[in-house]
Amino acid sequence: MKKHNFSAGPCVLPQSVLQKASEAVLNFDGLDLSLIEISHRSKNFVNVMDRACELALEHLGLQDQGYKALFLQGGASMEFLMVAYNFLEKKAGYLNTGTWSDKAIKEAKLFGEVVEVASSKDANFNFIPKNYSIPSGLDYFHCTSNNTIFGTQMNSFPEVDCPLICDMSSDIFSRVLDFSKFDLIYAGAQKNMGPAGTTLVVVKEEVLGQVSRKIPSMMDYKVHISKESMFNTPAVFPVYVSMLTQEWLKELGGVASIENLNNKKAEIIYNEIDRNPLFKGFVANKEDRSKMNATFSLVDETHKSNFDVLWAEAGINGLNGHRSVGGYRASMYNALSIESVEVLVDVMQQLEKKA
Repeated sequence: MKKHNFSAGPCVLPQSVLQKASEAVLNFDGLDLSLIEISHRSKNFVNVMDRACELALEHLGLQDQGYKALFLQGGASMEFLMVAYNFLEKKAGYLNTGTWSDKAIKEAKLFGEVVEVASSKDANFNFIPKNYSIPSGLDYFHCTSNNTIFGTQMNSFPEVDCPLICDMSSDIFSRVLDFSKFDLIYAGAQKNMGPAGTTLVVVKEEVLGQVSRKIPSMMDYKVHISKESMFNTPAVFPVYVSMLTQEWLKELGGVASIENLNNKKAEIIYNEIDRNPLFKGFVANKEDRSKMNATFSLVDETHKSNFDVLWAEAGINGLNGHRSVGGYRASMYNALSIESVEVLVDVMQQLEKKA
């Protein structure tokens, strides 16, 4: 039976990517050696790293604009710390829209003053704050574009007079934006790009080197740029799979093409949530709903056991919601097919007929 993988992360990946990656584990580049046993400084893997970085800039439309792409380790959680280490001299502003921005704020407070410009925490992060004012004199402003746990997504970004930094871990490469507005973007690979173990960082070089503190080498973006993501041994397999996934995306027509598909998937699931009297969405405002993570619950929990049996029998995986929200979460990353979303909707309609 085909599995329909709605897991929030690690994410669903294209079958063609999984096939190529599995072949490379056995025999990479015709070397009769495994990808995971060759030197990371070999020409064969350096080509992979270069290509992965090149594709990232291409998909974001940032080639030849003063940006560098890096593949680092430690996940987005490490970037919470690295961002503050490299940018926070006196005061930074944060938009608090979920668990991950909450954690980013905690790390930043180790380095200086943090202004929480707006938050939806009191409502369990079920909306994106709007109409907030950003104070002047900030070293940077930080936001999270998509909130995986709560199913909210930013559809507009503020104009700021300081570096704009964004955690795009769960919606990177999923939609067209003016990425030149951002001075630094980071994204853990495991939400929409590859397996866990590497993190994409895209940074405008001219904004670095502004803090007075000494930065440990491993935490210094300038060091990683100078060593082309090879300051320490990179996560070879996750970088390779991220490269393959970006190649797959390019073959599909790039970010604009996948955005069209993602919009269709989101429309299908949200139309059913709104139509079906047995279900209700978690997000307060429809305009804040995530195209990547649809969060919803049953109106009457007595239907839970029946619904859980139905979706499991349909081959659906990873539908349970995060403990912070409960209910269900359908994560619809780039590689998830429309067919999978239609299977889920069919199951929701089956439950309605049985009720």
